[in-house]
Amino acid sequence: MEPKNILTVNGGSSSIKFALFAVGEALQRIFKGSIERIGLPDAVFKVKGAEAAEDFSRPVVVSDHMMAVDLLMDWIEDRIGRSAVTAVGHRVVHGGAKYCEPQIITEAMVADLKQLAPFAPEHLPQELLLAEAFRKRFPDLTQVACFDTSFHHTLPRVAQLLPIPRKYEAQGVRRYGFHGLSYAFLVRELARVAGTEAGMGRVIFAHLGNGASLAAVHYGQSFDTSMCFTPTAGVPMSTRSGDLDPGLACYLAREEGMDPAGFNEMVNSRSGLLGMSETSSDMRDLLEREKNDVRAAEAVAVFCYQVKKWIGSFSAALGGLDTLVFSAGIGENSPQVRQRICTGLGFLGIEIDEERNLANAAVISAENSRVFVRIIRTNEEWMIASLVSEKLGLALGVETTYKEGAT
Repeated sequence: MEPKNILTVNGGSSSIKFALFAVGEALQRIFKGSIERIGLPDAVFKVKGAEAAEDFSRPVVVSDHMMAVDLLMDWIEDRIGRSAVTAVGHRVVHGGAKYCEPQIITEAMVADLKQLAPFAPEHLPQELLLAEAFRKRFPDLTQVACFDTSFHHTLPRVAQLLPIPRKYEAQGVRRYGFHGLSYAFLVRELARVAGTEAGMGRVIFAHLGNGASLAAVHYGQSFDTSMCFTPTAGVPMSTRSGDLDPGLACYLAREEGMDPAGFNEMVNSRSGLLGMSETSSDMRDLLEREKNDVRAAEAVAVFCYQVKKWIGSFSAALGGLDTLVFSAGIGENSPQVRQRICTGLGFLGIEIDEERNLANAAVISAENSRVFVRIIRTNEEWMIASLVSEKLGLALGVETTYKEGAT
């Protein structure tokens, strides 16, 4: 029997992140990597293998995504052979109201998604170009779209509906939510490490990375989430503003002549931690500088304050809280941020154990905490591979529950 391998792809405007998983008794990651700074003179191709000896980073010349796909597939053919790739799973940021589960990519679906491009202009066009590049190179290779919005299709109507004229809802304007692949993984993983009862309880997941959002989950389904019609909404992020007064757009248009494109660029690329600190979008840099730079200190304070507010509001929406989960780069690796977010939340039953928190332990809540506080490392690539495996029936008789060491 030929080996079955799933290539996962996460495309951005100037990068491709990828991973290859073998389908066996469990999904086993063979390697992961990225092609970064596509179209720029200092593009780089990085790979991390199962063994350190397989790791490399080297400069490459890639003028566009088509060249990047050719480079990646040439390397894969040399590494394991073309026939060993069974399918490609793409992270697609937006599926609109129609696509609520993984779908094999077809011409009809691509046409639908092109109509959604105004919903996610920074993401969808590039993701569709990637799928087209794979189709041109390997027209018989099955490609599956895994949508970042699909996890949130269970949002109750009161959480979906925006308080604007009804005609815009008819055009598809509503809360969609994002980071869904991460949340889908975290729901499965919470049930695995803490049991089914915990997984079905009242849970807040805090996906805190360069992009940051929170999701309120009950019975394993999305109940509410901080991102909204676009990923710019919610808490402040590395360069995204999070929620703002809508009147700010009118003010800047009137006082500074800022057009919609300029406003969009500002709130997505020059705001958040970078905009407040005026020095860095990286939380690690700001924590190092905060004692001597009030701008860095205030950026960190605003971030933690806003996350704390969302935890409080979601606890109210859920009618209580059983588990709080921190994940993604900041959530998984910054004890200082976790401590500041949780300080003052004792009224919700959240108490942090200082030593466990500093050690980045799996459970960081104190013994007397009524709410379990956990750290779970997210794994969107594994989630994509699992969804593709299930969609194509490759997982028959295969364990697709995440296991340590299986990535």
